Parts: sequence; structure tokens; C-alpha cells
Amino acid sequence: MYLTRRVRLQLVFFAVITLLAGGVMGFTYLGLPNMLFGLGHYRVTIDLPVSGGLYKNAVVTYRGTEVGRVENVTLTPTGVAAVLSLTSGVEVPADLDAQIHSQTAIGEQYVELVPRNGNGPALRDGDVVPADRTTVPPDINALLNATNTGLQSIPHDNLKTVIDEAYTAVGGLGPQLARLVKGTTRLAADARTNLDAITTVVDQTKPLLDTQIDTSDSIQTWAANVADVTRQLQIHDGAVKGVLQHGPGALDETRQLLDRLRPTLPVLLSNLVSIADVAVVYNANLEQLIVLFPRGIEMIQASELANRNNKPPYRGTNLSFNLNVNLPPPCVTGYLPPQQKRPPSDVDYPDRPAGDMYCRVPQDSSLDVRGARNTPCVTRPGKRAPTVKMCESDENYVPLNDGYNWKGDPNATLSGQSVPQPPPGTPGSTAPPPAAPPIALAEYDPASGTYIGPDGQQYTQTNLAPGGQPPTWQDMLVPPKGQ
Repeated sequence: MYLTRRVRLQLVFFAVITLLAGGVMGFTYLGLPNMLFGLGHYRVTIDLPVSGGLYKNAVVTYRGTEVGRVENVTLTPTGVAAVLSLTSGVEVPADLDAQIHSQTAIGEQYVELVPRNGNGPALRDGDVVPADRTTVPPDINALLNATNTGLQSIPHDNLKTVIDEAYTAVGGLGPQLARLVKGTTRLAADARTNLDAITTVVDQTKPLLDTQIDTSDSIQTWAANVADVTRQLQIHDGAVKGVLQHGPGALDETRQLLDRLRPTLPVLLSNLVSIADVAVVYNANLEQLIVLFPRGIEMIQASELANRNNKPPYRGTNLSFNLNVNLPPPCVTGYLPPQQKRPPSDVDYPDRPAGDMYCRVPQDSSLDVRGARNTPCVTRPGKRAPTVKMCESDENYVPLNDGYNWKGDPNATLSGQSVPQPPPGTPGSTAPPPAAPPIALAEYDPASGTYIGPDGQQYTQTNLAPGGQPPTWQDMLVPPKGQ
């Protein structure tokens, strides 16, 4: 057969391409350089007590990534030596454990390199991992033999029943059972890792269990109460549904209310905080008030009992008007001196004098027995003082005097407080008297008794001229003409 030059060149070209592709496949995919010359890999030997089903060309992993394969498995006087061929580009710490695992139930073992820490040197060619740092899975043959022995000890009919019932129970639940087995395996591995902590918990569980035994009655009571609550919720299921249905609307209304009250609510709450602090301090007093309040209402109602059946206007309260006037007399000790007191007719409002003014006679005096000096101290039981500051301190109440009159400096009380001065011109005042008002002049007509006032109005005053007195006493009772 005659081949043209073009055809011969094409055949040569395809032959070269085939040789190159085969060479690349042999050197890369089949790993011929590593198999023939050991290029790109280094060898590490692990000593095993038994092979554990490990075979040649098994996968070697590091942190879940394949880093090599098992090159050879040979017997040694003490066990088995497995030579691992690891990729040179991956550095594996020398301080590690070599574990043999199985990917499936039928075998397919692989070697997992688990580093103990990330520090220290890496594995080098010729390194050996001792047997005390290797683990192998349990012998599957022994497990199967023990299982077979156990199954043979069970009667055939009963075993068939168990298998049928097991199929009925777990039939079609393969994925769920697989997740359960994997989770149980992970749980067992974690438990082995934390074995010391679990052992400590087991050893120290006895006191806790003893307390459960000692409080068994309380636990039973609690369980009964929970059951009762659950039963009540079941009975009132409609009400609970109503709360769940209308609750969002109520919460929305509450939110809108709070939005409307936002400008004033913080101020109100801050004021309530102060009131709450006072209420906490005077908690016992408030409780006593709540206790006595019904008794007070009872006494008021008892005062109307005598006239309960009377008709108006004879129905009412029986009161006694036996007044002990000025018994005892009012207390004046501790207040402003008489010459510095403001008359009731004054309508101005000066600043309040600094300090505290109260009846400063002895606490056992009959004057003002319910005054500030006998206020009980809440935080100091048994102590009485007029101010909170004195209650909280170690200072005791000291009376000003035991008489009825004010004693001491006429310009201040015993506490040294400033005292407002009396109006100018009054006795005891140190201010200069006010200047006299200017005198108004008016032309007076003695004949008619009339004159023009500063306001431009005409007035009549007949008794200003000599001999102008009213002729009779009746004229003194009648206003002058023109007024």
C-alpha cells in the first residue's frame, strides 16, 4: 500500500502525541516517578501492634485531606510496620498520633494523622512513629463471632419475632438511623476526650442525688402543682386563646399610650423614684398606717352609731365640745422672738428663714407632744429627733430651754440661723425709719368748708374752721356733705 508523504507525517505526529500523553499519564496519574524513583514523596514508618485490616495503597489523611498512601505493610518481631509515602509539599508535625479508621462497615481502612500540637519540627524522610502513639480499630472478626454466638443462644422463633418487629419499627428510617449512629459515635468520642470531667461529675453526683431523695416530697408537690396548672390551662383554653388573640392589640394600645405620655412620663417616673426611696425607708410606718386606717374608719362609724336610726336632721355624729383651751399653752421656745414675728396683716412673701424651727423644749415636756422633736427615727429604732440628719447621725436632741419663753440671742436661734428683721420703725428694728411723705397743700374755704384735694376732687370738711364743730351729737353720726 502506497502512503503519501502527508499521510506518513500525520501518522508520525499522532504517534508522538500518543507517546507524550501516555508518558504524562504514567508520570502524573499513575505516579511512576514516585513508584520507580520516589520523587516528590518521603517515607515515614508507623509501628502497629496489629495490622487492623490496613492494606497496601490505603489512603493517608491529615486534617481530613489526603496527603499520601500506604506503600507497604510488613511484619516485625513486635507487630506490624506500615510504610507511609507522604507528599513532600505538605508539612505534618512530628508530634502526632497515627490512628487506623474504617470508612465503611466492610473495611476500607485508612490512616489518619492527628497532630498533638502545631509547634515543633515536621516529619522527615525515615521518621518512625512508635506503637504507643498509634491506635487500631477493634477486630471485626471477634465482634462478628460474639454476635453470632449471642444470636445462636436466642430461640429461632423468638429471634424471627424480634427481627420482624424491628423491621416494623425502623423500616424506612435508614437516614435517621445513620444520623443517630453518627451522632452517637461523635458523642462517644467527645465523652472519651472529656473522660476525666465526666468521671468527676459521676463521682460528685451522689450529694445531688441525695438532695433529690431528701426533697422527694417537695418534688412531688411541685409536679402536682404543675399538673394542676396544666389542667387549669386546659379548662380555660378559651380564655388563654382570647389573651393570645387580643394581647397584641392591647400591647399596641399600651405602646401608643406610652408614646403620648413620652414627654411627661420620664418626669413622672423620676419623681416616683424619689417617692419610692421614701416609701422604702418608711416601709414599716406605711404598714402601720395601713393597719390603723381600718380602725380609724371603724371609730368614725362608731361615732354615728347612736343616731343611726334617727331621721334627718337629727342624724349625725356625737361630738363633745368640752374644749380645754390653752391647756397646755402653745410652745414659743425655738421660734422667732416676739419682736421679730410678722404681723398677720402683712401680704408680702419674704424668703423663709434658714434652718429648722420647731418647739425646742425637752422631749418629755407636755408642750407640743406631737411636735417634730418627738418624730421616731425609722433607721434608728428607739431614737427620736426632729430632722433626718440628726436621726442618721450620732447626734442627740438637745433642748433649748425648759421654760415657756424664748431665751438666747434675740437676733438668732440656737442653730445660728438668720432671722428676718421687723419692719423699719418698729421696736427692735435696726433699719432707719422711712422718710416722711411730702405734705400736700390745698386751699380751704372756711365759709363753705370745701377744698380741692390732690386728686382734683372737691371735698367738704366743715369742722376744720374755728367754731366749725358739729352743733349736735346727731351731726357726728352723719357723714359730712359731699363725701
